[in-house]
Amino acid sequence: MALTSLIVSVAVAVQSVSPLNPVAATDAYLATVSVAARARSDAYFEGSYWLILWNAAVTTAVAWALLQFGVVARLSTRAAALARGRRAGRAFLFAFLYLALTGVLTLPWSAYVGWGREHQYGMSNQSLAAWTGEWLLGTVIGTFLGALAALALLTLYRKLPRSWWAWGTLASGLFLLVGLLLAPVFVQPLFNRYTPMAPSPLRTQILQMAQANGVPADNVLVVDASRQTKRISANVAGVGPTVRVALNDNLLNRTSPAEVRAVMGHELGHYVLNHTLSLLVAFTLIAGLFLIAVDRATPWLVARYGGGWGINGRDDPAMLAPALIVATALAVPLTPVTNSVVRFHESQADYFGINASRAPDGWARVSLKLGEYRKLEPSPLEEAIFFDHPSGRTRILMGMRWKAHHAEEVDVD
Repeated sequence: MALTSLIVSVAVAVQSVSPLNPVAATDAYLATVSVAARARSDAYFEGSYWLILWNAAVTTAVAWALLQFGVVARLSTRAAALARGRRAGRAFLFAFLYLALTGVLTLPWSAYVGWGREHQYGMSNQSLAAWTGEWLLGTVIGTFLGALAALALLTLYRKLPRSWWAWGTLASGLFLLVGLLLAPVFVQPLFNRYTPMAPSPLRTQILQMAQANGVPADNVLVVDASRQTKRISANVAGVGPTVRVALNDNLLNRTSPAEVRAVMGHELGHYVLNHTLSLLVAFTLIAGLFLIAVDRATPWLVARYGGGWGINGRDDPAMLAPALIVATALAVPLTPVTNSVVRFHESQADYFGINASRAPDGWARVSLKLGEYRKLEPSPLEEAIFFDHPSGRTRILMGMRWKAHHAEEVDVD
């Protein structure tokens, strides 16, 4: 670590003597990452490409098995008995039971992805017991909320056979909005402790950046994320009265003030640029594509393969199971689309953050730290398909280009 800091310091010093070449400066920063660290980061991130397919395969295999062995039909019958003829009750109960069962059946895979693999690459600080406790809490919350969403969509599917997908798109947008409003206040504090950041020059600088850019913040919160992970992170979460500026303790403890300012400038950019609204619109439209696909493909799937599934038409909430298979299958080819939507917003926030913090070298150094678990130099096609954030090279080059044109404005530690 001392050698890396020395190399960065020398590179920055050299850059300050003569006109800055952004590409050469970027290469100098990337050269400070050892071959071993680069190989580990690449292996971790490239493995996530395969996880897209494996996650879909596991989800589909479990759903297909539950359909083939009649478990879905029995759950539907059981939900009907418990609901005593109330269609809405039957739909909610079936969705809750089905989502809970699939969550349990996929637990070994979830444990590998969320705990085992993270330990394999040195990213997790959690014991298996702690991870399991959080998984259980998250599953209960997710199952309940998922059942509510399924109830709304199944009711629309039953009552409005021709236009349910359009109304379902609007309902999906409403669910996303409610989640944005409630998650920062009621859900996230269930998993982590949020405490006010101690008074310091850095806290003052963060609040000055926020207030100078119209973010209604008078406090900065610190999240105890180091209980779970080694990753650095921050966010400006919420909408309206629930807006909250927060950074995790890893960011505070592992980075310099300039690096923290660069990250917080990025997060403030999401708020100032109204990314919550634009992402809400984008993902509502994407949800509409999923619902159209479900509307067209699910009846065909049931007619083609579901002779023994025991699904009794549109009124049967068991239709949820094949519908989720269709949605899972669609999610894989749509990955580049969803990644590109997010990456576009992240790139905008990157530019905003560099401008707000005036810390291009801090931005470069923190981009290297993010490179511990994100591939630093992908090919252009690889970045377009698999990256939901700009790559490390892209981000550092962005900072160095800014520095080349604003050398007199650079704010250093």
